[in-house]
Amino acid sequence: MPAAPPTPAEIEAIARDLGLHLDAAACADYAQIAGAFVGTTVLLDSWPDEFPPVRHPRGAWSRPAPAENPLGAWYVKVRVEGAASGPLAGRTCALKDNVMLAGVPLMNGTRLLEGYVPPVDATVALRVLDAGATVLGKATCESFCLSAGSHTSESGPVRNPRDPARHAGGSSSGSAALVAAGEVDLAIGCDQGGSIRVPASFCGVVGLKPTHGLVPYTGILPLEPTLDHAGPITRTVADNARLLEAIAGPDGVDPRQAGARVDRYTAALGRGVEGLRVGLLREGFGLPGAEPDVDARVEGSVRALERRGARVADVSLPLHRQAGALLAPVFQSAMATLLYADGFGLGREDLFVPSFAERVGAWRERADELSVPVKALFLTTELLRRRYGFRYYAKAMHVLPRVRAAYDGLLRGVDVLALPTTPTKAPLLPPPDAPRAVVIAHAMAPTANTQVFDHTHHPALSVPCGESEGLPVGLMLVGRHFEESSLYRVAEAVEADRGRA
Repeated sequence: MPAAPPTPAEIEAIARDLGLHLDAAACADYAQIAGAFVGTTVLLDSWPDEFPPVRHPRGAWSRPAPAENPLGAWYVKVRVEGAASGPLAGRTCALKDNVMLAGVPLMNGTRLLEGYVPPVDATVALRVLDAGATVLGKATCESFCLSAGSHTSESGPVRNPRDPARHAGGSSSGSAALVAAGEVDLAIGCDQGGSIRVPASFCGVVGLKPTHGLVPYTGILPLEPTLDHAGPITRTVADNARLLEAIAGPDGVDPRQAGARVDRYTAALGRGVEGLRVGLLREGFGLPGAEPDVDARVEGSVRALERRGARVADVSLPLHRQAGALLAPVFQSAMATLLYADGFGLGREDLFVPSFAERVGAWRERADELSVPVKALFLTTELLRRRYGFRYYAKAMHVLPRVRAAYDGLLRGVDVLALPTTPTKAPLLPPPDAPRAVVIAHAMAPTANTQVFDHTHHPALSVPCGESEGLPVGLMLVGRHFEESSLYRVAEAVEADRGRA
């Protein structure tokens, strides 16, 4: 479409917002200069958007009625049959609703995207289908994926299958709840601060945040490229390894995948833990607000591995309790991606979908509809920007290699770190009229142990290690980069011990 030429008054208003002081002649000159650039740019509208053809036919989608969706865990249902054979043949799968599935609506937990239909399949969706699984639909996720509680999706809360009055965890809330409830065999989740591992812990399933870049993020809505992780959520360790094997490896598009190393993860199954060194990270225990029964159950499960030949020792890293300082500065970039760069971010080659960017940009006319956690992060990171610019983002990025190296140092002395995934069992959902501070606390509190490993990029897996008061307890295992196989060896032993308990 032809672009209206900018007026001197428009340039004057922009200049004022940028702190520039221009006289009338300067505004007229800059209007002419800007008009030439804009006129050239809109030529791009005449170039067609081209996406790969859809390879796996799909039927009509539907929004399930409440009676068919008692946990609120489905956003939409559809049936997409995968390949006739493959390692996932016969398995059913749900995709977190920030994963693009061509022709099927994507809401990402916010009414701002209600009705948006992507034109392309994410790489992970295509790989699941190519491996023979049947995709049954999109699982509810939290608003813009910015909550570790399951109370912020604007389609309604996601309820825990063990106790519908409690959190399922977020932001991959529906993915974990559907697996735990037995409605699907497998699910894809995404994790920028604990969003796979927290719901896995609360729902009593197995959730892996792989090493950064191992699983392609192509076609998944990003938050921050250094934090974006996609991974498997399953009921068993064996299924988790099988699903990771199907989705891991570079796709030639995602720039996050430089140096990714793929393994045969199913080959780790059955190898046992004889000789493996497991370090109990003391700073992950006894956190403020932690439940003693969770700490005790996790430590007991790890100590029990000694009967299988593992060597268990305490290890310490005081820095672990200070890692929350990284959250707000790095989320400056996430919020810039989400709200200033229309949901995709800048400065990298990737799969960009113009129709999605246009849809996200509509938030500017509907900002009051943003959820409480999104508003809180937006205001906080904008406050940081206005006071300090991006100084603290630069500082966080500068110190990250040292933080990463500190955990690498621990992992030279042990093969796997162990600590509680979440400091508590699944808490009760807050009431709909809960104060803002309560809404925020429920969104942020569960990530005390999980968040740092998104920054450091180490693989981290939550495996159920038992129950207390009828609710699951999650044990988090952390390994060296691209050594997911070690995590599966330990997790399988924990799973076997739990089965005998």
